[in-house]
Amino acid sequence: ACYEAMVLMAQPFSFRYPLVDGQGNWGSIDDPKSFAAMRYTEARLTGFADTLLSEVGQGTVDWMPNFDGTLEEPKLLPARLPNLLLNGASGIAVGMATDIPPHNLGEVVSACVRLLEEPKTTLEELTEHVLGPDYPTGADIITPREEIQEMYRTGNGSIRARARYEKESGNIVVNALPHQVSATKVLEQIAAQMQAKKLPMLEDLRDEGDEAHPVRLILVPRSNRVDVDALMAHLFATTDLERSYRVNMNMIGLDGRPRVRDLRSILTEWLEYRTQTVRRRLEFRLEQVNTRLHRLEGLLVAFLNIDEVIAIIRTEDRPRAALIARFDLTDVQADAILEIRLRQLAKLEEIKIRGEQAALTAEKDELEKVLGSARRLKRAVRDQLLKDAEEFTDARRSALVERPAAQALSQTDLTPSEPVTVVLSQRGWIRAARGHEVDAGALSYRSGDEFHAAALGRSTQNVVFLDSTGRTYAVPAHSLPSARGQGEPLSGRVNPPDGADFLGVLMGADEAQVLLASSAGYGFIAGLADLMTKNRSGKAVLTIPSGGSVLPPTMVTNLDTDRVAAVSSSGHLLCLEARELPVLARGKGVKIIQVPPAKFKTGEEYVVGVTILPQGASLTLYAGKRHLTLKPADLENYVLGRGRRGRVLPRGFRRVERLEAT
Repeated sequence: ACYEAMVLMAQPFSFRYPLVDGQGNWGSIDDPKSFAAMRYTEARLTGFADTLLSEVGQGTVDWMPNFDGTLEEPKLLPARLPNLLLNGASGIAVGMATDIPPHNLGEVVSACVRLLEEPKTTLEELTEHVLGPDYPTGADIITPREEIQEMYRTGNGSIRARARYEKESGNIVVNALPHQVSATKVLEQIAAQMQAKKLPMLEDLRDEGDEAHPVRLILVPRSNRVDVDALMAHLFATTDLERSYRVNMNMIGLDGRPRVRDLRSILTEWLEYRTQTVRRRLEFRLEQVNTRLHRLEGLLVAFLNIDEVIAIIRTEDRPRAALIARFDLTDVQADAILEIRLRQLAKLEEIKIRGEQAALTAEKDELEKVLGSARRLKRAVRDQLLKDAEEFTDARRSALVERPAAQALSQTDLTPSEPVTVVLSQRGWIRAARGHEVDAGALSYRSGDEFHAAALGRSTQNVVFLDSTGRTYAVPAHSLPSARGQGEPLSGRVNPPDGADFLGVLMGADEAQVLLASSAGYGFIAGLADLMTKNRSGKAVLTIPSGGSVLPPTMVTNLDTDRVAAVSSSGHLLCLEARELPVLARGKGVKIIQVPPAKFKTGEEYVVGVTILPQGASLTLYAGKRHLTLKPADLENYVLGRGRRGRVLPRGFRRVERLEAT
């Protein structure tokens, strides 16, 4: 456990400012646990670690027995820099946890200096210096500045980091990953999507990381038409290329109690601790200086009376007591005289003592000035902070780039846009064939089944089905089975009412329009987008009058130029302009063609079919084995306006079974 902790402190991708300088294999950013056994590695402290330990022996901290009582260890470290903020910390204890992100040394020192010089500095002013966390592996911090300030205000929040990438020779190169994210895991996540055919725009990926470039992931788009930014946004949302980090600045303060603190209280309390530490160091040094000056005074007495001192030492049985009595010395001074070596009796030694005495006296005066002035003490703390900042400050690694959270692409966006023909059989089986040049009637059908309807569209669109109860259902085209087989029942994907049959299939853009009508002669124009639904039970769109039924739907090509043709079972044909019908999202609609209510109730007369006639199109009527095609000029005789009964068709075509535009 101790070795692994030391390894962590030596990894530059784990610690923002490593405390251990390691020689050998100390793990990699891809696998931090891949470090060598301790017999294969060497370690020493870094220069930054000196900021935590250099003042330990200068009376700055209290000492306590170690775990087995054999040694003494400091209760706290006399840190010259707030390491808790610089390297961060995370851990879980009983009933509490902490997650403190790392920060940039220059920014933190700048904030400390500002707070020293202006104690009333507000949190908002401090965040002008501390811009945000600074993770060791780089990447971009995309959290909005307002959220970062709120995090520093409350001590709680989250930070979102995003990998950094660039375009190089048509490829996407990821050169910085969020903190604690493995390149291997990211590659596995992307490869899993590629194998599941959820990334059709990506052709290949590889890891070109080496010692010079620890992170270098290459993503190869399928073509230069791929929207790189949209692709990366999808990967940010679905892989660890974008990651969120919890922030909970819970720490033990000078009072020994854990508490969640805001940035200002953290810096204020650390500066208080640092000021106390500097004061203890200066007091310790002043005590040393006073002790040394006291000894030097005794030595000067000895040099001024050297012959008498030598005589006392040679003749007296107890020279220590004799010296104290003769020259009014203290025990310390007497011991210093007795410890003098013969070679120290030279004349030059006296000059050296007087020089040392003068230097120590000047140092004593300076120490007393600093200890006696709060302003000078603050300046001493400030100067040391600036000196350390000059030595250890480096550039920010985590750029602050405000971005919204990434959104994954929809399945439609991830699906290649290809032309497809969706085929619906009489018994409600569906399938999709590639291309629009498909003879749907010639496909193979199950025994007792046959072709019913087909729609042309793109694989990225939804397919809308209309049933005999007036409900619509939507199914993604790319999810339909291939037309190489006989398809699958549509009832397995949606839940129509019992006894309902599927009458039509529709495809097109969301802004496309559809003619919906019932056998009672009512109908309206609906937007295709209004027919979409994610509900498996469908969406009630067309209201059917009592005794009526739903007619097959027809796509509108142009509402301003199209016409509507309606044929009743009595052989009446009526044409009208499509724009005469209202555009509704749902409902019964308006009367298209007049059907006598009495005859409709008894089933004697009803509307056989309603269809759209594009501009310049002909109308073909089918009656048994016979058919009649009416040219545009012929149709002019039947253009009478909405709600009329229409004109009677020629003899032999008064029992029309179906009609279609040709």
